[in-house]
Amino acid sequence: MRSSSSLRRKLLARDAHVAVVGQGYVGLSLACAAAEAGFVVTGIDVDAGRVAGLDAGELCVPGVDEDTFRRGVATGRLRFTADGEALAGADVICICVPTPLRDDAPDLSFVEQACRDVAGRLAAGRLVILESSTYPGTTNDLVAPLLEASGRRAGRDFLLAYSPERIDPGSREFHFGNTPRIVGGTTAEATSVAALFYEQMVGKVLTVSSARAAELAKLLENTFRHVNIALVNEMAMLCHETGIDVWEVIEAAASKPFGFMAFQPGPGVGGHCIPLDPTYLAWQVRRDAGRQFRILEQAQDVNAQMPAWVAARIGEALNEHAKPLMGARVLVLGVAYKPEVGDVRESPSLRVMSALARRGAKVTFHDPFVEAVTVDGKRLSRSELTARAVAGADLVALLTPHSAYDLDWLARVATLVFDARNAFGPGRRPNVVTL
Repeated sequence: MRSSSSLRRKLLARDAHVAVVGQGYVGLSLACAAAEAGFVVTGIDVDAGRVAGLDAGELCVPGVDEDTFRRGVATGRLRFTADGEALAGADVICICVPTPLRDDAPDLSFVEQACRDVAGRLAAGRLVILESSTYPGTTNDLVAPLLEASGRRAGRDFLLAYSPERIDPGSREFHFGNTPRIVGGTTAEATSVAALFYEQMVGKVLTVSSARAAELAKLLENTFRHVNIALVNEMAMLCHETGIDVWEVIEAAASKPFGFMAFQPGPGVGGHCIPLDPTYLAWQVRRDAGRQFRILEQAQDVNAQMPAWVAARIGEALNEHAKPLMGARVLVLGVAYKPEVGDVRESPSLRVMSALARRGAKVTFHDPFVEAVTVDGKRLSRSELTARAVAGADLVALLTPHSAYDLDWLARVATLVFDARNAFGPGRRPNVVTL
């Protein structure tokens, strides 16, 4: 770009107007952080109902910390709209829209539409940043041409960069400000200015040589987690077959101060990142290299079978207590994909419930963050977590151990508890079984 000095001054003075396209938990978290840092921020979303709720001060987006949202709104610098014309006055435009899978291939239609909306209002001297998870090459090969349909050229008239989101929903330890950012631009100047933008909000920013490197770093992070979760899930199956406590094995291995990182087994993987991002990578390897990413695809197979395996273990636990799974009353606790959030995207708990229902169990659920779910096309409303409900269940399946659950009370009241996450630890009572 001919000169980025004006934009740099605006960023340092926090005078830049920031527009965030997409107000899911990624976009809303960024919008709140930018407003708290001193920027004037417009959050843009096509969902008019979501926009109305956010504009009224209602946190209607799962995965966003309540305090973060309240602080952002309290600045008075944050507003929400469904009108794309708000892009016209923005100095920095961040694209944070979903990138789901369709038929096991990346669906970038939301990114494409966002880019078209931006291109129609793109002025010279702007910075555009893609944050949506995607495969390497998206920023250069898809986003840049769509934006250049405006008649302006990336690197000459505007700056374009990629910075993957790294939010850990529900975490009290890691938040937007203390989680390092990765930034890679389509030019060195784009990288530098995008890094300067995030430095106003984040303690540490790491720059890489290209947008492609930043895109792949994001996929590596979640592929690493996916593969190691698969490893420990397969270890859990082996331990069950050989009569060894997998949790004891993990704890013992974790005592090594180097060369080992503890992962925990469970009913599968969920959320918007771990189940999806590695699939993007596997898809690209097959497309561009003409081969499989073998260790990744094997990990996907292992993790995909865990919900059915956990459902089978629940059936075994019932059988060991002289109760068949057919007709058994199973109360599932926790249907969100992880503790302390209300996000059920790709939640393995729902697949466990489906497997149990198909085998004839009468399944109900409770989750303090989720009011209703759909299982096999049937809508289920949350049950009340009462002593009568717990005692009346043939088995209580603790699949997502939210901190709100009183474990001692559950063990006292329930006839049988299946603890899929080792929430009770090694001191679990005789009526508590695990993987």
